[in-house]
Amino acid sequence: MNNIKISIVTPTYKCSNCIEELYKRLVAEIEKLTDSFEIIFVNDGSPDNDWEIIEKTVKEDKRVKGIDLTRNFGQHYAISAGLNHASGDWIVVMDCDLQDRPEEIENLYKKAHEGYDIVFAKRELRKDGFLKKLTSKLFYKTLSYLTGVKQDETVANFGIYSRKAIDSVKQLKENLRYFPVLIRWVGYNSTSIAVEHNANNTRRSSYDLKKLLHLAFNVMISTSNKPLKLVTGLGMIISLTSFVFAVYLFIRALSGDYLIAGWPSLIVSIWFLSGIIILTLGVLGLYLGKTFDEVKNKPVYIIRNLVNFDK
Repeated sequence: MNNIKISIVTPTYKCSNCIEELYKRLVAEIEKLTDSFEIIFVNDGSPDNDWEIIEKTVKEDKRVKGIDLTRNFGQHYAISAGLNHASGDWIVVMDCDLQDRPEEIENLYKKAHEGYDIVFAKRELRKDGFLKKLTSKLFYKTLSYLTGVKQDETVANFGIYSRKAIDSVKQLKENLRYFPVLIRWVGYNSTSIAVEHNANNTRRSSYDLKKLLHLAFNVMISTSNKPLKLVTGLGMIISLTSFVFAVYLFIRALSGDYLIAGWPSLIVSIWFLSGIIILTLGVLGLYLGKTFDEVKNKPVYIIRNLVNFDK
């Protein structure tokens, strides 16, 4: 046993049927590593009775702490709330639905002490449905391309992180809080280890296709300017193609081969170029909108209640 403090941060949303089991398994595993730890449950505006169960748990064990958000801000904003209140030397971030196994924390902790500040849990055999795995893979591939930072679809939030890595993440003040991108961006020595991934038998995933696409869209716009570069490149290609075609027409005209422009080609050209112009303005508008959101400097979450935290 040692005095190194470990914090476990887990956002909860429609997890009322697994919070108690998660708590018992976490305590059993963390007590093997240290006698100083805290478990932080962050209720992300769950419509179920998550908060009632969290309140009951924190009354029974002072090592358990609760954060109740005023509404559903989103998983990664709930994670940010937990990180901002975590006091451990090492912080574990994990989901509440028991797909992230508490029994893997010991392996993550041991790997971190080999000299790593960040140890990701790599779900090599994901026990998700085919559509979930496919959309996740497409999301991470596209995100890697647009952000220029390699992303791995087998790695999510689950992992253990040093205090200095988390403090660096907390310094990032952008409105969008997408933990996997933020923790990779700050750098530090990192690695990953393979972990067992449980099937989600306790609840339906809160990330349906619509929410996943919305998250992907926001992350890509907020973390990368590559879409602007792609649109600029497309405009240059069209301009170059138009110039080459103009040279071609000029050469044919010099040779006496006069062409009469056709109505269909004229309309298609107008529609195509108009579409490109509208697309370009739309992309610029999206970035302007994100800039507007950032300068408003609204809080990314609001807390209704804190339990078992020092005043």
